[in-house]
Amino acid sequence: MTAQPPLAEIAGILEQSPDYRVQRRLVPRSDFTPSEGQSTRTAVLLDVETTGLDPASDEIIELGMVKFTYLVDGRIGRVIDTFSCFNQPSIAIPPEITALTGITDEMVEGRSLDEALINEFAADAVVVIAHNAGFDRKFMERYAALFIHKAWACSVSEVEWRGHGFEGSRLSYLLMKAGLFHEAHRAVDDCLALLEILAITLPGLDRTVLSVLLERARRKTIRIWAEQSPFELKDALKRRGYRWSDGADGRPRSWYIDVDESDQVTEIEYLQKSIYQRDLEIRIQALTAFDRFSARI
Repeated sequence: MTAQPPLAEIAGILEQSPDYRVQRRLVPRSDFTPSEGQSTRTAVLLDVETTGLDPASDEIIELGMVKFTYLVDGRIGRVIDTFSCFNQPSIAIPPEITALTGITDEMVEGRSLDEALINEFAADAVVVIAHNAGFDRKFMERYAALFIHKAWACSVSEVEWRGHGFEGSRLSYLLMKAGLFHEAHRAVDDCLALLEILAITLPGLDRTVLSVLLERARRKTIRIWAEQSPFELKDALKRRGYRWSDGADGRPRSWYIDVDESDQVTEIEYLQKSIYQRDLEIRIQALTAFDRFSARI
């Protein structure tokens, strides 16, 4: 019988051909870039699994966090620690959530999120990163007040993935483009997968995804509200990127858009000339990483 070459050798051969793409199972690593005496900062990756999509009424069933260091230029240093915990909700976990995450009522029974332990783990992080911070932050602010005061960054909305040659921003897709796959929809696993994505050097930039993300997160943005805009112009607002707030969470019942501070004047002029067709005062809010994506905004 002819001995088969090792799988790694087979994969290497296939990678030499343009007719094949090889995906490897993600093997989490602790060390990325030696600091070699350079100063580092600490960040936390965070992911929650929940009973549903409403941060006001649904509940967390699993929290995962990965704490890591990064260098000033955005290269990832090393993983410091991981945190994982189940939480028993006040209702049975919906079947569709169990099908998606693999988390059952038996797994979370008697478990709860300890705010003191959570705070201790994340206290020294200068930024919290989530792959949909608009979802994760709203949930976490209910369970641990520490996250109300932290700076947050979103690796979905604050990286222009299409401009960097990617066709989407789903975590599984980004990981696939990096030649990897993992067990999705478990909190710590998703955090470790995101860490690998943040470590990627973007084509043509010689900068990591993390570097680009942090630069974007540091910018001030302006939320502009198109209050009482004519109903017949709602499609024009939607095409321009405006989103609808139904007012159920205490925010205005209105269309709104978030723009860079440098685009504020242009956007207000658009509303005055094309939507309202008159000069009037427009409601605006200045947002930073400390309040962006929060349930308070």
